[in-house]
Formats: sequence, structure tokens, C-alpha cells
Amino acid sequence: MAQEALLEKVSLLLLKKGFTVKRLARSCFDLLARQERTILLIKLLEDANAVSKEYAEQMANLSSYLSASPLIVCAKAGGALQDQVVYQRFGIITLTYATFGEALDRHLPTVIRTKAGLTVQVAGDAFRKKREELGESLATIASKVGVSPRMVAKYEQGHAISFGKAKRLYNLLGPDVFTRIDVLHQHLHYTEEPRSGVSRKFASLGFATLEPKRVPFDVLAKQEKEIILTRIGDKPDRQLDPLSRLLDADRLAIFSKRKPKHIAGLSKEEFMDFESAQELIRFIKESNE
Repeated sequence: MAQEALLEKVSLLLLKKGFTVKRLARSCFDLLARQERTILLIKLLEDANAVSKEYAEQMANLSSYLSASPLIVCAKAGGALQDQVVYQRFGIITLTYATFGEALDRHLPTVIRTKAGLTVQVAGDAFRKKREELGESLATIASKVGVSPRMVAKYEQGHAISFGKAKRLYNLLGPDVFTRIDVLHQHLHYTEEPRSGVSRKFASLGFATLEPKRVPFDVLAKQEKEIILTRIGDKPDRQLDPLSRLLDADRLAIFSKRKPKHIAGLSKEEFMDFESAQELIRFIKESNE
């Protein structure tokens, strides 16, 4: 499936499911989608192997600061990908269009591809409860699955199981003993040391900061629920306005020569003069009204 066709299909699917969707050009992700508190940053590709480690780190960092879930939707990663299986590309969940569609309908996958092959995580408490309901001993389960009783005891602690053995366990206890992978609600936690003077100033005011690449802003500053997307320089990016609205974020421009219109703007010297986060936030909100 060509990238542009895949982008159209995913966009339409998200719209049908009630998401607000924003397409972005020249960015580390192609789609930003939001439905209430669920925020997705999606990269759409024919082959996931085109995503470099640096690129994936950018997606992960940005997703962490925005409380969003990064996803790569593609057809292959060198070879063809299987439906209903979750893959990873440098830690970013990677899946087919069909698997993504199923996840939007809350039919979440259980199988993940790791270095050990296809594996499934056992839901320990559910496994133990189901085993006890059926009156099956650890030894009996072990004999039917083809493992030791000691390994079955590990399943009750939430141990992973190979796909082949998971199929036998499924036939014995059903689907509810496996942990489903909620690909739409991941929890990534990344931090970054401020590098530029602007980022260091934000940090001195109590903000966590990120200087992402391939996005319509230069600095993301976050303090609790307050997010400020900051563009540095005199050249505006038209993508920033709809992006900030979708994220419920404030916009700030730090300019050198030309003060921007219809957006909070400061020279670098004026920005550096702020002494508190509350003062800066108040200025931005009043300017953006």
C-alpha cells in the first residue's frame, strides 16, 4: 500500500471513529489525532525499516511530553508484517493497518514480536482464577501445555509465553488469561536536558523542556497541564496554529526583527526578563485572546 494511500485510509478511519485529525508535512510524524484525552502521533510508511533510531527517539520524546501514544502504521519491516501482531521499531509500537483498525474498535492484540519470536503475556491473576475455577492443578496445566509445573507457576506471576504454547493455553482456559496490548494508551517517560538559551530560561522558570526536530516549533515547554509551543525566529509556520489548538497548547514566538501578528510574541531579551512562570503564562494567554 503506497504511503499516500495509507495516509488517506488511516485519516478517514480515524475521522469515522470520532477523532479530530491533523496532517503535518515535513514532520517526524504524519498525523496527529485526538479524541478527548487520547492523543496519537502516527507515522505512516510502506516499510518501517525506513525509520531510523534518531527518528524514533524524536517520536518517543515528543509523545512523552504531550502524553501521547506514538505509532508506526505500515505494511512491512523488511518482510511483510502479520495482522494481530504488535511489532516494535526502536521501541515504537509498529503494526499493520488492519491491526490498527481493530485496536480502534477496542479489539486489542495480545501477540507481540520480540527477539524470542512471537510471545504473549499471561495475565497472572486471571490465569490463576480461571485455573482454580476449572479445578486444574499446576501439574495438569503443565502436562497439557508441555511445560514444567514451575513454569506454570511463573505464568501465574505474569510471565510471557511463546505463541505456540499460548495457543494450547488458549484452548484450555480461553482468551481472558492473556494481557491485551493497549496500543492507543502507552505511557512513555523521557526527559531532556535543556540545550539552548531559551530552553534553559524555561527550565529556570520551572518548565520541563524539549527541543524536537522535524516539527513546526523549536521548543516545547511543559509545566503540569500548561504546554507552550515556541517558535524561534521571524519565519512563522502555518502548521503551528492548528496543531496548538488540537493539543490545547499555547503558542509563543521569540522573534529577532519582526513581531508576529495574532500570536504572543517577544524579543529574546524580553523573554529573558520574565521572573516567574505565572507571569509568562499570563502574558501568553492575554496576547492570544
